[in-house]
Amino acid sequence: MEDFPLIRLEGISKYFGKVRANSHIDLDIRAGRIKALLGENGAGKSTLMSILAGRLEPDTGRISVEGQIRRFRSPKDAHLAGIGMVYQHFMLVDTMSVAENVLLGHEGGFMISPAQMRERVRKLAERYGLAVDPTASVGSLSMGERQRVEILKLLCRECRVLIFDEPTAVLTPVESEQLFTAMRRMAAQGKAIVFISHKLPEVLSVADEVAILRRGEVVDAFERSQVPDEAELARRMLGRSLFKEPGQAAFTGETEESGQGARDLQQVMSELPIARIRGWGGRAGRGRRIAQADSVLSLDGLSCRGAGTAGFSKVSFAIAKGQILALVGVAGNGQKELVEVICGLRRPDAGSLKLLGQDYREFFSDLPEQNGLGYIPEDRRGVASCPELSLVDNFLLTARKLFSHRGLLDRKRALRATRALIADHNIIPGNPQARGRELSGGNLQKLIVGRELLRNPRCIVAENPTQGLDVAATEEVWRRLRVARESSGILLVTGDIAEALALADYIAVIYRGKLVDLFSAANQEKVDQIGLMMAGSASAD
Repeated sequence: MEDFPLIRLEGISKYFGKVRANSHIDLDIRAGRIKALLGENGAGKSTLMSILAGRLEPDTGRISVEGQIRRFRSPKDAHLAGIGMVYQHFMLVDTMSVAENVLLGHEGGFMISPAQMRERVRKLAERYGLAVDPTASVGSLSMGERQRVEILKLLCRECRVLIFDEPTAVLTPVESEQLFTAMRRMAAQGKAIVFISHKLPEVLSVADEVAILRRGEVVDAFERSQVPDEAELARRMLGRSLFKEPGQAAFTGETEESGQGARDLQQVMSELPIARIRGWGGRAGRGRRIAQADSVLSLDGLSCRGAGTAGFSKVSFAIAKGQILALVGVAGNGQKELVEVICGLRRPDAGSLKLLGQDYREFFSDLPEQNGLGYIPEDRRGVASCPELSLVDNFLLTARKLFSHRGLLDRKRALRATRALIADHNIIPGNPQARGRELSGGNLQKLIVGRELLRNPRCIVAENPTQGLDVAATEEVWRRLRVARESSGILLVTGDIAEALALADYIAVIYRGKLVDLFSAANQEKVDQIGLMMAGSASAD
């Protein structure tokens, strides 16, 4: 009998309208192995794994499980075949215990006593090295512990294939290492692991096999012993060099098309009836004038209660023009509420907040049309965009005043500007009439970043701006933020220490709603402790 892999995908294709997500993909997934799936934004990785997990059905092709052809019409069908996916956004009930969440929906799950439930989950967690208290309320857990609960849910259902979609995006460095240890243990016990990641060092450290997707096709596949170095992986993933070679200029993210897009965008903006933005030419805007104070954002003892254990207390810091301050922490430690207060989405309970030299009440009572506040939300689909609107309408969500004159919206110029922005940021698909839901998360983020920076805001709040972006898109967003700082002050909210160190002048670490420490990014002694601070294991001297 032929030696079948545990899972075999053959000729898988998927289209969304005219957009090709996957094209005739063949892929084998074997028990006891960790397969990393690499590709730039829009390459088709998440679509392919959503097909395997039963969330989508392919247009062509077939899936075999141990040599038997199977058809998945829902995630339940995939679970019955032993396939499960751990998503970035967890699906847990905060008010229930860990054991109750793990066994929720499991056949016979509530026919056993609470003590039996806890013991069953404890043994399962011990077997795979996923330390978590079965009696704890999920609402009290860290993001890393919540992720372990999601994994235990799949293991309890005896899933043989576990798919991890950007699993380290919400973890501290210590939690990431713990996850990799658990993944290796699962593989050693016969599980097949698929690991989707944009972080090349992680892939090189944990993967047994690597498959690279580009524009919906598998273009390379390696065994561990054949995997090239980080620079070569990036080149094969992108189809071009990212890192600087001897005698060559470093990659800037620009292509001939993007360069033309930037020129076209500048031309469109300079033609507006009132060029409201500094740098685009024309007359100054008619909107309210903003004081040109160096301080763009100032917090003094700011506090806000959140739901459950969330919220923040007595937070103080200031950001001046030309500075980037990185607020570093694991998701769920008060960053979300802090950003919402700064951006006017909720009111503080105590303390002082000033934006561009004005009290927040005055600032938000009459938002400036120009040189004001730019906000790049973490939730790109729920807050930053409308999935059912076209790209041009999503572009206009925060840029509409630039294209309005005497109450009339100039949609023709807005369409030209959207086309130019798409070219400038290499957004796929390149159709301004495409719906927001048709874009991958990374390509949608490029549109949002471009839209927000277009207005040259003097204060920028960037909330995990590169989460889920490929290496080239990440470098491009970093480059644009560095350029923006010349006329702005930037609050960078991130859980990625590498991102904070690459961009920030100062770093503030937040844990359970309080600033653990605030220090210069040049302070190596403090930098070495960031991971411990994020986990609450270190504090300011």
